[in-house]
Amino acid sequence: QVQLVESGGGLVQPGGSLTLSCAASGSIFKIYTSGWYRQAPGKERELVATVATGGNTVIANSVKGRFTISRDNAKNTVYLRMNSLLPEDTAIYYCHALIQGFSSVPPRDYWGQGTQVTVSS
Repeated sequence: QVQLVESGGGLVQPGGSLTLSCAASGSIFKIYTSGWYRQAPGKERELVATVATGGNTVIANSVKGRFTISRDNAKNTVYLRMNSLLPEDTAIYYCHALIQGFSSVPPRDYWGQGTQVTVSS
C-alpha cells in the first residue's frame, strides 16, 4: 500500500514563506506526476502545481512567480516552496501522486490527508 505524508503547513504572515513536503512510501514501482492541490473554505479543490517524472511542471496562474514545485526522485518526495504568501492562499493543501505500485498493475491516484496553510496577520 502506498502512503503520502505531508508536512510543513502552518500559520504565516502575509508576505511570508513556507515549504510543504510530501513523501511517498510503500510499494512503489514508479511515480509519474506528483503535485499539490488546495481547497479553501466554500470552494472546490484546485490545482496548484504538478511536476512530471522528467521535470516538466504545471503551475496555476494564481501562484505563478510565487510558488515553486520540485521533486527528489531518490527520496520519492515532492516539495512546494511558497513565497510572498497572500491571505487568499489560505487553504488545505493536498499532495497528489500518480503511482504505479508494481510493474504488472496500472498506475493509480493517491492523495495525502492534507495540511493547513493559513496566511494571516
